[in-house]
Amino acid sequence: MLPNLINDLWVLLASLLVFTMTISVGFLEIGELNHKLDRSLYKTLIITGFSLFFMGLIGFNIAFAPTIGGVIGNPFYSNIFIGLFSTNLSGGLSGVFWLTGRNFFDTGLSTGTYFLFETSFASVTLALVGVVVLRKMKMSAFILFSIIYFIFIYTLPAAWIWNPTGWLYLMGVRDFAGGLVVHGAAGFAALAILVRIWQEEKKKGLKQSKIEHASLNSGWLTLAIILLWVGWFGFNPGSELAFTSETVMVVITTFLAAASAMVSTMGTKFLISKHDPGLIYGVNGVLMGLIVITPLAGYVSPGSAVILGLISGPIFVYAEKLLSRPKWYSDPVGVLPGHMVGGIFGLLMIAFFTQTAFATASGASNLPNGILFGGGIMALHQFGLEAFAVVVVGLFVFTASYISVYAISKLLKGMLQENEYTDQTINNTTKS
Repeated sequence: MLPNLINDLWVLLASLLVFTMTISVGFLEIGELNHKLDRSLYKTLIITGFSLFFMGLIGFNIAFAPTIGGVIGNPFYSNIFIGLFSTNLSGGLSGVFWLTGRNFFDTGLSTGTYFLFETSFASVTLALVGVVVLRKMKMSAFILFSIIYFIFIYTLPAAWIWNPTGWLYLMGVRDFAGGLVVHGAAGFAALAILVRIWQEEKKKGLKQSKIEHASLNSGWLTLAIILLWVGWFGFNPGSELAFTSETVMVVITTFLAAASAMVSTMGTKFLISKHDPGLIYGVNGVLMGLIVITPLAGYVSPGSAVILGLISGPIFVYAEKLLSRPKWYSDPVGVLPGHMVGGIFGLLMIAFFTQTAFATASGASNLPNGILFGGGIMALHQFGLEAFAVVVVGLFVFTASYISVYAISKLLKGMLQENEYTDQTINNTTKS
């Protein structure tokens, strides 16, 4: 009983750390854009509360109950107390389904603990999506989208990849802590919202949608990255769902990747610009390293984590440069080059850097060695599986998100927040 208690306590702590990441994303937005506090913090408060309520109501069941055909969790699965708000205390705290397999990993986690952990992930995911909203989208529209996201959009890819009865999981797709389910999916959802915002802006006769960086607020930006870096201590190591020696290894791989990416990001930017890259590229480098290591933190060695971090820095710098060229959308915080590109890249690297000893210790015993470790044909097959998952999840999340915001826009007769358009926005968007 004691090991189960330790695991429960560890995952509860990890859940709390991940929940702090939601508000930290708000701080990041304030720091990078020098926005007023009210809207950014209000948005993160809504996300936190809504994630708990709607994941508790039905979203958790859709994602993590035994699936129907591998596609959707049974919304009314009776052994999960969250879905039906059961008053059965013993059933509510044991969660029979979650005690049956190594990926839920023979740890004896209570359903309540696992619910809080996975809900914290859902909360962070929507916070990342919400960054691209800036001050352009009506809060009522964002609230409606949040409800749909927690019930339907986030939960189905989670059911496919993280549920041991999900169809992509059974095919062999693995995503340790959310390179695709969290970061990649957030990028695809954000892109769908950006498309709809631009369509509405074009109707107003605006020629471009670009918002340039305001002066950075270094205090908020530093606070944000410290809290996010510490929060990732729950995000990746917590995904072991147990407190073991491998949990400590995941802490090491996570932190080494972040530090290595910071070095390579700042170095790359310096070589290109011949100027001090400044705080912003230090922050973005840390974030890129954390994102890239997320889908394979439990599958690789510390040495591989350093290599991945060093590679990810230049990827961010050049992806940011490429994706900042279009004028039809604004992504000044870098959701697309950071979370979407970084999450996808990290997921695909599973096929190159995985070592079976680490993967087995993290509950992924079927993962072959990566291409760089002699995995051969099996590793190439794994690459194909991960790439297929990117296409499937990307198409689903983008399509579902676009349909949702399109319908919300029609319902509300437009989703743009007219009085929140700043003079800078108007000036930038009316230039021909």
